[in-house]
Amino acid sequence: MNASQWTRQIHRWVSMAFTVGVIVNIVAVASGKAPPFWVYLLALVPLALLLVTGLYLFVLPYAVRWRSGARA
Repeated sequence: MNASQWTRQIHRWVSMAFTVGVIVNIVAVASGKAPPFWVYLLALVPLALLLVTGLYLFVLPYAVRWRSGARA
């Protein structure tokens, strides 16, 4: 696997972790009592990784086109 495929796979798995973190947040807030502060941060760590990998995947086609010298 090359770097692009690894990044896509990591992005997929981290998106699942983010979804679980959001669900945990919703359940914790809906329980009625104030959850600990770290519960709120639970979804932010995967979200930061999603930002980095998502930006890489977004720029990748443009970078490949730029490297090849092809102009649209």
